[in-house]
Amino acid sequence: MFTPKVQTHQTDLFVDALLTLKSGEDAYRFLEDVLTVQELLLAAQRFEVAKMLHDGVKYLEIMSQTGASSATISRVNRSLHYGSEGYHRIIKKMNGKREEG
Repeated sequence: MFTPKVQTHQTDLFVDALLTLKSGEDAYRFLEDVLTVQELLLAAQRFEVAKMLHDGVKYLEIMSQTGASSATISRVNRSLHYGSEGYHRIIKKMNGKREEG
């Protein structure tokens, strides 16, 4: 069973809110209210980096395509290898959805 590293009443409330999102429009509206533009762009960049690393793309190519620094790529890579499997689980679900469609 998974135990979050950070679990509080506030994080539970936030996760519950995320679980209600049913459309891209709802997700964008919520994320644009909760995050600054820069926070949203950085989170999106980290996810793209994770997907590219998962797909076997090399650091220099990732840097070139995403504009991410080597430090960001390294941090995301550590999460992929030693994190909570969140990136892997989402990427797998997204790949399955693409194959179905």
